Amino acid sequence: MKAKKIISNALIIAVVVAFGVVCAFTGNINNPVGTLWSLFPPVLAIGLALITKEVYSSLFLGVLAGALLSTGFKPIKTVDGIINDGLIAAVSDTAGIFVFLVILGVIVALLNKAGGSYAFGRWAAKHVKTKVGAALATFAFGILIFIDDYFNCLTVGAVMRPVTDKAKISRAKLAYLIDATAAPICMIAPISSWAAAVAEYVPKDSGISGLALFCQAIPFNFYSLLTFVFIISLTLMKFDYGPMKLHEANALNGDLFTNGKSEGTDEEPVTEKGKVIDLIFPIIVLIGICVYALYYIGCGGEKMNFIDAFGNTDATVGLPWGGLIALIVVIIYFIARRLVSFKEAMDCIPKGFIAMVPAILILTMATSLKNMTGLLDSSSFVSGALENASALHNFLPAIIFVVACFISFATGTSWGTFGILIPIVLDIFPIGNPLGIICMSACLAGSVCGDHCSPISDTTIMSSAGAQCDHLNHVSTQLPYSLTVAAVSFVSYIIAGFVPYWYVTLPVAVVLTVLTLVVIKVVSKKKA
Repeated sequence: MKAKKIISNALIIAVVVAFGVVCAFTGNINNPVGTLWSLFPPVLAIGLALITKEVYSSLFLGVLAGALLSTGFKPIKTVDGIINDGLIAAVSDTAGIFVFLVILGVIVALLNKAGGSYAFGRWAAKHVKTKVGAALATFAFGILIFIDDYFNCLTVGAVMRPVTDKAKISRAKLAYLIDATAAPICMIAPISSWAAAVAEYVPKDSGISGLALFCQAIPFNFYSLLTFVFIISLTLMKFDYGPMKLHEANALNGDLFTNGKSEGTDEEPVTEKGKVIDLIFPIIVLIGICVYALYYIGCGGEKMNFIDAFGNTDATVGLPWGGLIALIVVIIYFIARRLVSFKEAMDCIPKGFIAMVPAILILTMATSLKNMTGLLDSSSFVSGALENASALHNFLPAIIFVVACFISFATGTSWGTFGILIPIVLDIFPIGNPLGIICMSACLAGSVCGDHCSPISDTTIMSSAGAQCDHLNHVSTQLPYSLTVAAVSFVSYIIAGFVPYWYVTLPVAVVLTVLTLVVIKVVSKKKA
């Protein structure tokens, strides 16, 4: 095991060094803007995080590298860049999500204090008796919350933790189930914050509405769709592989965290007066008010249909807006039910905040790193590289998928990635070209895939927070699963480049996913 760790660390170091060497030959370090150097800071941060298993310092060193490159290695300007362009801008950009995180942390603390989570856990122990049932229930609940990925991660985590803990599912596996049903479901749901973002990035003069283009791309979004096939198949086959296998084996012996620590605080003493309704009612209130808040913010005080409103909404405003009202309603409800006193409810506020501090810190540093990458204008480099590949016509869907994966992984943002690539795809392919729709799907699927794998992705961070799982444990256990689906998706896009019919390529992709898992299961059994 120690030898494997040394080899894997050596490989990561070699990749980072090789990337730096390539950067040196393809771009001027004194003028790194718009060159391969623009991607060096996130590659450095991710490599250090995987080697050291320490995410805060790794992200900071990535931010420092970005600031040094963007300021020409001038010390005073570098410090100014880290503070103003990095940390302060990051807090400003994500302030709404911070507020929503804290509100959800407080609601979770209230649910625990009032006994709602405990009651739901007791109910689940009677009705969900197997690991398969608990995993599928978590998957189904994640599919139902398709409005927003942040909301999905934290809500599913809060509700399903008692269920998966009783079923002896590791927190790393729970984090994977949350993450795999967050961005992927949002990316194929026409009424979601992600659909709104895609629609916003489609140029107004493109000749097609953004929402219509999004809907046409759904059947070819192989990564999102095959992730669901992968989860169901893996769960029913009852096996795991890679680092997740160790976590699941330890969970059977009562160790849900393996070598990681819980990212939450210690569980509060709870009252046994709580009932299942004391968890279900607050969650329904939270979902209902947040959906209305997203609609209201999208309307802007004007009459507008539901889909148009979601195409115009801002989740960073709507979610905290709805969350605050839901929190007040939940507090009043619990006090009226005499499950908590007013003082106990107020005590849950700092506890909820403390539980979310790790996620807030990681999100701040990750957003700072994205800002540094933006200052280095990585989008120009990606645009030029992709336009040079336009001669490989039928292979373009697969190429775009890989490019989107890499950029999303390195920058930690799927929205920023498809924001770069959508206009390029629309320039290469005229509206109505079937291959253009497939390339659009490849762009969206690759953005989700890279986001899913990246340790600096906000969705990955939120999934760790929702499961109260050590962040790097979540990243390392999830990566083999994500890469398996990515590999099948890549092959599927090669096929789709020559056979541009979803009713042919999608069934083939599903069969390939199941067969891949069968082969992995056979090989892992032989090794055991």
